[in-house]
Amino acid sequence: MEPREETFRRLYAAHFDAVLGYALRRTDRPEDAADVVAETFIVARRRIGHVPADGSRPRLYAVARRVLANQRRGDLRRRRLGERLRSDLAVVVPDVSDDVVQRSDVNDAMARLSARDEEILQLHLWEGLEPREISDVLGLSPAIVRPRLSRAGSRLRAVLGHDFGLPGNDPPPGRTHPGESNRSRSVRRSDDQPEADR
Repeated sequence: MEPREETFRRLYAAHFDAVLGYALRRTDRPEDAADVVAETFIVARRRIGHVPADGSRPRLYAVARRVLANQRRGDLRRRRLGERLRSDLAVVVPDVSDDVVQRSDVNDAMARLSARDEEILQLHLWEGLEPREISDVLGLSPAIVRPRLSRAGSRLRAVLGHDFGLPGNDPPPGRTHPGESNRSRSVRRSDDQPEADR
């Protein structure tokens, strides 16, 4: 075994418990402490030539302290971003509680379909994607997606017992699919027509 590798193994065996305890006492979640320990020893391994034989534990604590500081800064940035996004979404997203995503009857009906039908309908109804956009997501050609979407819509109508914003049907007056503009809805109707009808 190379001397550097052997030195690191001894360092790890001697100080793992101490570094873990240091991290656990300064974090709220065990997984955060585990991240701190892992990053600390990654740094130590990379800089093993600079870790003194005596006083290595304080040096490891110093590294762990910097890792913790970076972790806290990252958490703070994520919290602030989340708060800003929640504030922005509260302004720009309309109340769609009675639309497809929140319709328990539609969700329950889709859950009774095959996973393939459910996925394509979710992309169409929830994400407001056109067939050619769905083809990009699924890695299929639009010629395959259009009939598959139509068949999935037919099966969902049969389970629901009525039409609600399904392929080949307009949603109720004044409503659009979630995430979809009037323009994209008109394009969808065009995309869903068979090639021969264009």
